Amino acid sequence: MIETHGLTHLNLEVADPDVSLSFYQALFGVREYFRDEHSIQVLGPGKHDVLAFVKSEHAGARGGISHFGFRLKKPAQIEDAIAQAKSCGAKILRHGEFVPGEPYVYIEDPDGYEIEIWYE
Repeated sequence: MIETHGLTHLNLEVADPDVSLSFYQALFGVREYFRDEHSIQVLGPGKHDVLAFVKSEHAGARGGISHFGFRLKKPAQIEDAIAQAKSCGAKILRHGEFVPGEPYVYIEDPDGYEIEIWYE
């Protein structure tokens, strides 16, 4: 077994890194920590989470990863998450409960990536 610190980052190909930055800042509170002419990298919302928004003509293309998720701290946060996602311009794809007390919502970001916001 290889010892690691776990998953370190997701690299998303996006049409406009600044649009993605604004969306993820408003919805998840990410913080920019690196920028160059083709990309923006952000920290958060988790202690060690990194998302990289890289300008690409292939933005939103799915290739084996159907979605990625953010886990809520409390199940009651789901309604606020849905309202906040809508206010950030996210498309609500579906929502409900996996089992009683474990709500979820799937949304789509500006490039068409599917995001799950859920509680377990």
